[in-house]
Amino acid sequence: MKLDVLYEDNHLIAVWKPAGLLTQGDATGDANLMDEVKAYLKETYQKPGNVFLGLLHRLDRPVQGVVLFAKTSKGASRLSEQIRDRTIKKTYHTLVESVPQEPAGTLVHHLVHDERTNTARVYATEKAGSQRAELSYKILSRNLEAKPPKTLLEVELKTGRHHQIRAQLAHIGCPIVGDVKYGASQPLPDRSIALAAVSLTFKTATTNETITILKEVSFLC
Repeated sequence: MKLDVLYEDNHLIAVWKPAGLLTQGDATGDANLMDEVKAYLKETYQKPGNVFLGLLHRLDRPVQGVVLFAKTSKGASRLSEQIRDRTIKKTYHTLVESVPQEPAGTLVHHLVHDERTNTARVYATEKAGSQRAELSYKILSRNLEAKPPKTLLEVELKTGRHHQIRAQLAHIGCPIVGDVKYGASQPLPDRSIALAAVSLTFKTATTNETITILKEVSFLC
């Protein structure tokens, strides 16, 4: 595959992950984005031996979007600190079934990862082993004539939990289009889901300059 590099400096590289591609290798042995980025760095800069690449965050396999990696240990340390401090801004666009009750809002739940089903269970109050999950959303457009009705949302993550957007939106009756794991009416032909990480804002590792990476995705509402 041809790597879609969206941003690169001496310490960081941001690329676009297509839906269906793993972010990081797993037991399946399937192709993954991390290996593709390593191969790009090795070839582009003629690096001998193993290439350092720090994974800063992940996207689920059926999700497309911007993924940021660290090319150096300094980059990994500085950006990991921003992630811990929640100063990195992550924005998603998603097409969901149904229409949220409010045109914009904040969702706060407590999620428990069910390892047996690899899903997140959603609770209104704190439970044993749960993690607090928060996101905000606003409606961009909607199609009430579709069956079922569909709504295009912009979502900003405040926390980064396993399957957070998928689980929280499904919990309010708005599963993401194609996400049959969380209650969508039918899968998409390519097994992806209508969720994309379209924007990432962070500070560079050394100059502290604020960078925003943005790539538009069209989900037909």
